[in-house]
This record gives sequence, C-alpha cells and structure tokens, in this order.
Amino acid sequence: MAEKTKLTISATVAEYVRPGTPPEVRLSGCSAAESMPTADRLMLLFCLSKDKEPSIRLAAVSNLEKIPTDTIREYLDCSNPHPLVLDALALICRNYQAACLSELPLVLAEEDGPDDLPNEADEDTEFTEDEFVNEEAEQFVSKFKIAQNMGIAEKIKMALSGDKEWRAILVKDSNKLVSGSVIKNPRITDSEILTLVKSGIQNDEIMRLICANKEWIKVYSIRKALIENNRTPVQNAMRYLGTMGEKDLAAFAKSKNIPSVIATLAKRLLLNKKK
Repeated sequence: MAEKTKLTISATVAEYVRPGTPPEVRLSGCSAAESMPTADRLMLLFCLSKDKEPSIRLAAVSNLEKIPTDTIREYLDCSNPHPLVLDALALICRNYQAACLSELPLVLAEEDGPDDLPNEADEDTEFTEDEFVNEEAEQFVSKFKIAQNMGIAEKIKMALSGDKEWRAILVKDSNKLVSGSVIKNPRITDSEILTLVKSGIQNDEIMRLICANKEWIKVYSIRKALIENNRTPVQNAMRYLGTMGEKDLAAFAKSKNIPSVIATLAKRLLLNKKK
C-alpha cells in the first residue's frame, strides 16, 4: 500500500478543504484562490484538484491551467515549494510548459541605469581549476544515472539545493523548469555562471536570470562573456559594453561573432576613449 503524503496547509486553505466542508464552499475556493498569496493559491487549487466531486476537480484544474508564468516563478523562488504542487504544475500547467519551451521575451533585466554598472576599473575574477566539475568522475556519473530516473519535482528540488555536480547535471535538463531552477540555487558560484555563459547555452530563461542578478553582473569576466554570447539581449550587451576596457573594446570592434550593432558601438566607444 502506497504511503500517504501529508500536506501542511494554512488556516486560509483549510477553510475550503477541511473534512465536512460543503461542496459549494469547496467550489467557491477555486475563485477565492485568485486573491490569496501565491503559496496558498497554488496549494488550495492543488488540494481542490484532488476533490472527490468531479465538478470541483475540473474547476480547480482549469484555474491551475490559467496560472500566469510569473506566479509560478514566484512559487519556485519561495523557501519551500511542495514537491506535490511542483508535480501538479509540471503536469497540468501546459501554458507554462509552452512558455518555457518557446523563446521568452527579451527584456532589460536590471532596474538600475547605466551609471550603476561596474566600470572597467574593476578587476577580472580568476577561477581555479578545482572549482569546475569533473564529468568523468565516478561520483558524477552515478548522480547522472540517478537523475535519469528522477521525477520533475525531485529534479527541481535538487536543482534548488544540490551541490555543484548536481547543478552541472540538471542545468542541462531538457525541462526548463528544472534547468532554470539551478540558477536560483543559492550555492551556485560565479565560476559556474561564467562557464555557463561561455558554453553558448541556448536557454533564454537562464540568460534572463543571469542578466537580472546584479552580483554576477559586477564580475567583469561575466559581463564580457555575456557580450560575446549571442543569446544575451542586445540592450543588456550594449550596457555592459560601456564598462569594457580598451583592449576588449578593440577585440569586439573587430569581431565577426557578435551582432553588428554591438561591434559598431564598440568602435564608437573605442574612438571616444582615444580622444
């Protein structure tokens, strides 16, 4: 017999799902959830999606399918997203899966102005070899095999909390809910971010998250790598270009591997520095 998983729910959610609650009250929870905090909203809809009444289940699932992508991202960012709710989101929320699998909008991630970016005077960060993952090591191979048998919720949980070997494995996962969660892992290092950007990663959500992190953008080598990566939004790359030293500006001005608008701006900035 399968072991039952216990859910810890708030008093707000309990009002709609505790034993003995009339069907009309449970059904009203589907609409009431919209005005609740994100964690309560998703937990209530998840509980109602398991209701014994078909009409309530259908209403809850319908509301889950309409959850905005920003709301799901907010839930993933919370301190303790529940694995069962994550499973429900992964399986039910087709609109989020579609958004993840398509090219997300390219937006200017930072709220600060160009003057708030670090300038060319900051030193490049040096990373030692032992900071990188040996993908041929026995432990890494073992974790890779385990990951192949993990469910989406398990992968997301591990992506958010796992060590550098787990991060190296899961950041390449085909499910962008999983790979995007790696970037939100508080243990991820600058060297891992630099390696990701230099690898030519094609995940636009990961690039968005990197550009939105002000601490990573303070690192000269990461800004330089972002300029060189064609998946970086042009608006961001142009801002980072203004913080480059003359040697790097000269290289960008001659480069055929970056957008022409970036190369042209590099030439202009280089000329201004030499005046």
